Amino acid sequence: MKKHGLMIGLERVGSTFYLTFKVVGKLTHDDYTKLTPLIENALASVPHAKIRAYVDITELEGWELQAAWDDLKLGLKHNKEFCRIALLGNTKWQQVASKVGNWFTSGEVKYFEDANIAREWLHE
Repeated sequence: MKKHGLMIGLERVGSTFYLTFKVVGKLTHDDYTKLTPLIENALASVPHAKIRAYVDITELEGWELQAAWDDLKLGLKHNKEFCRIALLGNTKWQQVASKVGNWFTSGEVKYFEDANIAREWLHE
């Protein structure tokens, strides 16, 4: 039996949004149909919003092709809003993916294997 899930949290402090999510299994296009409106509706209510994201990918197995495209579109559209992205992972390919992520966002993407250190960095 394959597990799949996407847990999302969103908290606003002033004009900064703290987005947290955990991915289990393979990201799908359907996941992005839920995630994208959540982010866009929150950002629409705050001019000059900034996003600090904590992304737990320790159980991520990959993306569907359409989901990878959705991820790229979301990142390009909101590139300037993302100021920090902490990726919590546990494999070499996830660490490499975090470095590639830096190419597509104006914010800083950093890979961590310790959740507490990742959260501390995110809130600096």
